[in-house]
Amino acid sequence: MKIQFVKMSGASNDFVIIDNRRRRIKNGPALARKLCDRRNGIGADGLLLIERSRRANYAMKYYNADGSYGGMCGNGGRCIAYYAWSRGEAKASHNFEALRHVYEAKIRDGSVSLKMKDPFGLRTNLVLRVGKKRFTGHYIDTGSPHVVLPLIREPQKSSSIDHLDVRRIGQKIRHHPLFKPAGTNVNFLERVNTKTLKIRTYERGVEGETLACGTGAVACAVVGHTIWGMGPPIRVKTRGGKTLMISFRKSNAGRISDVLLIGPVKQILRGVIDVK
Repeated sequence: MKIQFVKMSGASNDFVIIDNRRRRIKNGPALARKLCDRRNGIGADGLLLIERSRRANYAMKYYNADGSYGGMCGNGGRCIAYYAWSRGEAKASHNFEALRHVYEAKIRDGSVSLKMKDPFGLRTNLVLRVGKKRFTGHYIDTGSPHVVLPLIREPQKSSSIDHLDVRRIGQKIRHHPLFKPAGTNVNFLERVNTKTLKIRTYERGVEGETLACGTGAVACAVVGHTIWGMGPPIRVKTRGGKTLMISFRKSNAGRISDVLLIGPVKQILRGVIDVK
């Protein structure tokens, strides 16, 4: 079975996108593992399938690189919106469904703005032990679960975050008993200035560091606002060197809403793969 695909990057977070509205693909997990393999496949952080929806222009189904069914993927959502628009199947401003929630996307000049689900479940000052080290983390769900670990820049180092063993520490916290049974994504956060954050993210499902994470960027912006008083819009610099912009509103009761995730999107390649 020959299937057309497109590979896209959202701020260096890369995805394989396939239109599955004819339901030719029956086993999403197996296909994700095959296509996302960086040595024997196309290589990507995840697989995005376009499905039919009765509530929106289309539905997005997201599988992590290991085949597990993902939560909401912010950069994936921005990529799939650009894909649908570029094919003339959706307007520059349109909506799509993911995990029973309808998201609004706007495309302009190679950038996509995505209105995210309101964050919830904020838990601050969680003490997490990793070997002999102790981290203070903050948990929040932004469509996917995230724990955020703010770091203090060390003297005589240009950036403390660059010297972290993200894979080793992230893996241990991802499986920490506090976040069982599903586990969590893990973000390491450093404040650059009053408007800018720098992050690195260990993503569950990828089981390693990714060059960007949209829901992680939102989580870090909310935590930066909570612990440092940073006001929106907040710039988030990713490991891939791209910048995501996060804006939001905060009510008098302290509720965060109207979250926008904004950043670059580009098509990397397109082709046809023979799926056996």
